[in-house]
Amino acid sequence: MITPDSRKSDEVEHLLRNAQLRDALEPFDDESIGRVNAEVMSTSSENEFLQSMLDWERAPMLPISEWFQPPLHLPAPETLNDDQLRKLLYDTIRNLFEKRIVLDFTDHHSDRQLYCLICRDIFPSHEKLILRQNNYLHWDCANTDDDPDVWLRYYASEEERLSWAEETGGLLPPMEDLPCERRLPRAPL
Repeated sequence: MITPDSRKSDEVEHLLRNAQLRDALEPFDDESIGRVNAEVMSTSSENEFLQSMLDWERAPMLPISEWFQPPLHLPAPETLNDDQLRKLLYDTIRNLFEKRIVLDFTDHHSDRQLYCLICRDIFPSHEKLILRQNNYLHWDCANTDDDPDVWLRYYASEEERLSWAEETGGLLPPMEDLPCERRLPRAPL
C-alpha cells in the first residue's frame, strides 16, 4: 500500500534526480532542455526525457559494424552464392535487431541488393550507440527522404499517394507489388 509519506518520499527523490540530470546536462545546454514543460509532464516523465537526452549526449558515435564485439565484417557479396548470402543476410538482420537496429522498407530489394545495402551503407554509417530499452534506430532502406519514388511505388497507401501528389504537384509512379516480401523483426516507430 502506498502511503502519503511514501508518495512524498518518491516526489523528493524525483526532484533530486531532476536536479542531478539538469546539472549533468548543463554543458550540453541548448533549446531542447527549454522545451521540457514541467507543468505538463510529471517529474518522473521529465526525468526520463532528460535521461534520454543525457544518454544521447554521452553516447559514442561509431560505425555500426563496430557496435559488435568483435566488429562485424561481411564477406563481399560476389564471393557468396545465393544460399550462403541469404543465410548470412538473415543472421545479420537478427544481429542488427539485437542492437536495436530495425530495417524498414526492405521488400523492394532482392536479398543480394539488401545485403549490399547493409555492407555499403549501414555497416560503415557512424551512428550514436544508445543502449536504452525503448530506443531503436530505424534504417530507411528505401531512402524515402531523398527519393520518394520507391515509397510511392511500393509502400504508400492510395490516400498517401494522392496526398503527396496534391502537396507536391509531382507525378505518381504506378503502384507495383513488392517483389520480395519479408518478415523481419519489427519495433515501434
